[in-house]
Amino acid sequence: QVQLVESGGGLVQAGGSLRLSCAASGRTLSTYAMGWFRQAPGKEREFVAAINWSARSMYYADSVKGRFTISRDNAKNTVYLQMNSLKPEDTAVYYCAAEIRNAYSPPHLRDSDYDYWGQGTQVTVSS
Repeated sequence: QVQLVESGGGLVQAGGSLRLSCAASGRTLSTYAMGWFRQAPGKEREFVAAINWSARSMYYADSVKGRFTISRDNAKNTVYLQMNSLKPEDTAVYYCAAEIRNAYSPPHLRDSDYDYWGQGTQVTVSS
């Protein structure tokens, strides 16, 4: 069983930065793709960013491209999301996800491709 625990969320002014962390336990995820999604009030969950096992391939949603950076530290079994130039529309609960069906797979954009999810961390950006 894999447990994912997000941290680093909070309240920040527009233009500010936050760094989210997602620590995994129960299984080493160094050979699996991981991703970040978010869900704003009244909206469906949406893809934010994803990274493959080696961190050589990353995908981003157009809405965050150039502002957010996904990274991972396989030695710490942790994935990060650095969020810069935050906007009020980035306000949401952010979830990390892990896929363990296929080792060495490319990053995934669909939430149905992921097997485990964290409980989420709230990010609120004030204008």
